[in-house]
Amino acid sequence: MACEFKLRRQVEFAETDMAGIMHFANYFRFMEEAEHAFFRSLGLSIHMKTDEGLVTWPRVHAECDYLLPLRFEDDVEVHLRVQERKPKAIHFHFVFRRLNASPPEEVARGRVITVCVTYDPAAGRMSAIEIPPAVAALIEPAPQAGFAPAQEAR
Repeated sequence: MACEFKLRRQVEFAETDMAGIMHFANYFRFMEEAEHAFFRSLGLSIHMKTDEGLVTWPRVHAECDYLLPLRFEDDVEVHLRVQERKPKAIHFHFVFRRLNASPPEEVARGRVITVCVTYDPAAGRMSAIEIPPAVAALIEPAPQAGFAPAQEAR
């Protein structure tokens, strides 16, 4: 069973503002990319057909605390950890680290809560469901020892 995943990428110019600092909204894009890559690493998708029908994972909560800025061409690691798995939801915790700093430094922390739903395209409605057993069998919460408070910004 998996409880964490690391995504490494570089900050692109289009993700920054006029000062070359990554725009705050892109942290949420990075968290979503890490979540999708985590699901793919398990042979899953966040939009897939199952015995329960078309299953997807909308966000019901998202937050991010910014400690230090990321800049154009910074190498960043987005560390996803499963904080909690409930019957119908998964709570993800994210730590962003700038890897081209010496030593690597934590620059942000985020949290996203997703709910497992079926989607009926004809009715245009989503309904929360229990996480399918085949999916739940692959995902477990990470040990709580890894959820230390964020470091203070310098």
